[in-house]
Amino acid sequence: MLNEEAILKREKHSTAVSVRKIAVIAVLSAMAGVLMSLEIPLPFLPPFYKFDFGDLPAMLGGFALGPISAVAIEALKVFIKMLIKGSTTLGIGDLTNFLVCCAFVVPAAFIYRANKNRKMALVGMTVGTIVMTVIGDFLNAYVMLPFYAMAFHWPMDKLIAMGTAVNSHITNLNSFVLLATTPLNLIKGIVVSVITFALYKRVSPILHGRAK
Repeated sequence: MLNEEAILKREKHSTAVSVRKIAVIAVLSAMAGVLMSLEIPLPFLPPFYKFDFGDLPAMLGGFALGPISAVAIEALKVFIKMLIKGSTTLGIGDLTNFLVCCAFVVPAAFIYRANKNRKMALVGMTVGTIVMTVIGDFLNAYVMLPFYAMAFHWPMDKLIAMGTAVNSHITNLNSFVLLATTPLNLIKGIVVSVITFALYKRVSPILHGRAK
């Protein structure tokens, strides 16, 4: 009898945790989708490269709930953003955003999960920023930019020229990626990491359902 009661209690607790986790993911995803929609143009980057804070909720969720939850938040973020604003890149940029941002939050969440302290949070986000930058450069050079040019029937030179217009040192695809894609991802990684580092311990009790 006691064993049955213990099992029932564990099942109820597990169900409650699952429901709360789904609710937290839903709220963070909604926040991420809205933040992704609030794009900020940067004067030293081409007009189709914009900064947003959409990865902040995903990083917070990854630290609190794990890397799989971070991926779910990233996926829902992109979906919500497309519902709000649609896609100006036929979904190419949105898919690239999902992959690149997962490359940021997943390594960070995995590393932090191994030892949950401030040092590992910094290490995780630093590694995540580096991985995101490398993956972002590769995907933009070989997937997004070529597909973007093909989808809109633009020669690659026209895309390069949009970079040259804001930075005269951008003269070809390699310099475009180095001087436009790389800075965008580094800026995003650093800014989101700094804000996450400042906020996480304050919001962690809420994310874990321990707020008083």
